[in-house]
Amino acid sequence: AVLKKRLVKLVVNFLFYFRTDEAEPIGALLLEHCRVTKEEENVFSISFIEEPERKYCFECDSEEQCQEWVEALKRASYEFMRRSLIFYRNEIQKMTGKDPLEQYGISEEARFQLGAHKD
Repeated sequence: AVLKKRLVKLVVNFLFYFRTDEAEPIGALLLEHCRVTKEEENVFSISFIEEPERKYCFECDSEEQCQEWVEALKRASYEFMRRSLIFYRNEIQKMTGKDPLEQYGISEEARFQLGAHKD
């Protein structure tokens, strides 16, 4: 394994990485169908279902920073956001009796329904 110092930036479900002396990213990881794992103190990894043998390891400056990255990355996937939308939509509907997405004309949209996706 080759260790390289990189700066990283999380934007929605992309983790961009940069050389420390450049403003443009040299690459990005799409955080879908991936596993974020705490490896050891200050270190976590990202691996993908399609390529489980390949692992991207990241070392943080502190244990607290490492935990923050792990939590943020676990919440960054489309699937997590979809499940959160469904959960909060249902909770708001229970509390108010109204579908919060109705005003946007997507209340009947099948892709947001609970039963529409098989896990």
